[in-house]
Amino acid sequence: MIIGNKQFANYTYVMAIINLTPDSFWQDSRAMADSALFAAQKAVKEGAAILDLGAQSTRPGYTEVGAEEEIARLERPLAAILREFDVPVSVDTYFPAVARFALDAGAHMINDIWGLTRAGMAEEVAKSGASVCIMHNSPQPIEGDVLPPVLQFLKEQAQFAVGAGISPQKICLDGGIGFAKSRQGNLDLLNGYARLKELGYPLLLGCSRKSLFGGRVEDRLPQTLAATRAAARDGILFVRVHDVKANVEEIKKVYEN
Repeated sequence: MIIGNKQFANYTYVMAIINLTPDSFWQDSRAMADSALFAAQKAVKEGAAILDLGAQSTRPGYTEVGAEEEIARLERPLAAILREFDVPVSVDTYFPAVARFALDAGAHMINDIWGLTRAGMAEEVAKSGASVCIMHNSPQPIEGDVLPPVLQFLKEQAQFAVGAGISPQKICLDGGIGFAKSRQGNLDLLNGYARLKELGYPLLLGCSRKSLFGGRVEDRLPQTLAATRAAARDGILFVRVHDVKANVEEIKKVYEN
């Protein structure tokens, strides 16, 4: 996969979560404007291959902020991070207006939790020549076996993306753990995640410290690392995580053995 001027293949790379929000579910990931550059510097030093900036919390029960507020939260940190680091920068948004702002500012990828279903989003990504992560989501929770509808959605949205002019080499897919699925559905998806490879696109796994692991968010690192090890063994291209250093180390162990 191509993101910015980087080629990603034959490994499992860490995407670092940098939340420009006051209300993301994992407090230690919150990096408002004044601390975002430090958070990015730390992530890069610890081995992050991509920085994913999010200016809207999408935790369960979140209160949506509008595109203008997202842009206000993004503007200074995005400019500073793009200026300081030679690392691809992704922006986590589902607003086409925010995507347009971020891509015009120099962001390299849009990470869309609504999988290009918002009108105009695919066109914004296509005309900029940027990369995209298409995540599965649904307005209504999925009942029963989650894999067939996830596979169908991702297949259709990847085809839509290519039809809109996005290069197939600039697309990755995310099964959407934690979105529109029960806890059991999330666990089933995680355990069957490698099946998504049949769609022919690289995959991103985002389950860091999420509630499917049970217990307190502070205590979910061991389960997150176990999921990362499994992802590395299965050849998943990206893991999106809060704890960069620990996940980088687990990936190295898998590939060295």
